[in-house]
Amino acid sequence: QVQLVESGGGLVQAGGSLRLSCVASGIIFRVNVMGWYRQAPGKERELVALITRDGITNYADSVKGRFTISRDNAKNTVDLQMNSLNAEDTAVYYCYAENNWTKFHYWGQGTQVTVSS
Repeated sequence: QVQLVESGGGLVQAGGSLRLSCVASGIIFRVNVMGWYRQAPGKERELVALITRDGITNYADSVKGRFTISRDNAKNTVDLQMNSLNAEDTAVYYCYAENNWTKFHYWGQGTQVTVSS
């Protein structure tokens, strides 16, 4: 199994920046894709950004140019640098990992990001 532990959430003012981190542990050798999803109250969980072990990325249109996902394979970490935050970014952010063979999905516990004016 894979465990994902997140950190970095909190309260930030509009226009500010925040960096989220996720550390993966357990049986991770079959994990290729990792990333971040988010869910705002009353809305469906949506993809924010994904990254493969080789560094190929995919971003939601709403965060392109503002968010940057990165990965350190040696440390088994994936980070999300969030810039130019606005109220629409307020959500619970979940770290995500996928078993490349079975496509089983792993989720972190979620970390709250609140953007205030």
